[in-house]
Amino acid sequence: MGKYILDFYCPEYRIGIEADGGQHYEDVSREEDEIRTKELNRIGIEILRFSNREILTNIEGIYEVIKRTIEKKKINPPHLNPLPSGERVWGNN
Repeated sequence: MGKYILDFYCPEYRIGIEADGGQHYEDVSREEDEIRTKELNRIGIEILRFSNREILTNIEGIYEVIKRTIEKKKINPPHLNPLPSGERVWGNN
């Protein structure tokens, strides 16, 4: 998406899922991940991050998080062309 490659992506609900290994918990990687997540959020993609350990030890919990996120998006579907941060549609004060 854009200049990024996501581990998993669901275009219907605009959800990206990232499986993070140990290197993602080092200071530099955490900062880069934060920037990346904010940029993807700005274009309407919600990022769900899970550690490799969580994936191996709590797959049912991860499934529940993904399921709840999809259910929330079914109720409030993402806009296909979100406005840039700080902008709004006229008449929606």
